[in-house]
Amino acid sequence: MEHTTRFKQLAADAKTRVNQTDVETVNSRRAKGDQFILIDVREESEWQRSYIPGAIHLGKGVIERDIEKAVPNTDAEIVLYCGGGSRSSLAGDALLKMGYTNVYSMDGGFRGWKAAGFELVEGEEVYV
Repeated sequence: MEHTTRFKQLAADAKTRVNQTDVETVNSRRAKGDQFILIDVREESEWQRSYIPGAIHLGKGVIERDIEKAVPNTDAEIVLYCGGGSRSSLAGDALLKMGYTNVYSMDGGFRGWKAAGFELVEGEEVYV
């Protein structure tokens, strides 16, 4: 999907504040058993098709409303992902404003994860 100029500017601005990571690092950390909370912020329909194992779903449209119930510890390490890394950066920016201190956006997102051939869960529904 080609994003509009204003959306790209908004996402680029958020990326200046939100820590960035990448699909290789997240996959490696998962394989080592590192502890962090992986949150898929894509739309529900995207989540239902497939997602990264161990992720929970809190769509970008509701994450601010539901994050405190799902992750009450504002110091917990949270890695967010979307399709490519823009929506997750925007969601991460909102979490920083809410007092979460250890937030990352996975650059490359779900598309990068899938392109790398990393493990996926297909066609299941898991909600927080």
